[in-house]
Amino acid sequence: RDGLRAVKNAIEDQAVVPGAGAFELAAAMHLKDVVAKATKGRAKLGVEAYAEALLVIPKTLAENSGFDVQDCILKLTDAREDSDCTLAVGLDCTSGDPMIPADEGVWDNVRVKRQCLHLSTVLASQLLLVDEVMRAGKQMGKVPEGADDM
Repeated sequence: RDGLRAVKNAIEDQAVVPGAGAFELAAAMHLKDVVAKATKGRAKLGVEAYAEALLVIPKTLAENSGFDVQDCILKLTDAREDSDCTLAVGLDCTSGDPMIPADEGVWDNVRVKRQCLHLSTVLASQLLLVDEVMRAGKQMGKVPEGADDM
């Protein structure tokens, strides 16, 4: 049933993206190399954190395949940089080496990636909002300094 849904999604979207963590790696590198450099102030920290969060997929693939996560991410990053950031480079889960997902037939659905990006951003925003509300609630219960002196 999941396979049929994946085919249905690909036909309806009329597009797929390279799998094996290639999309996430490319997006993270673009955010770090282009967007973060053009961003000023605290927003730059948010862009860098978002880029690092995108690497969870290739890191999870490496860890679940039994490979050293740091080594795999470094290999993937180096392979993508060696191609002048033109090739989609993903993780070969059998060897732990970089591979070209398109050559191996490893694809992901566009709508799945779009929904993951959207929902993760919404969830992170909601968590930050809850944190702000909690912090404001704690501040309301405090007695201002010097108020006891009256």
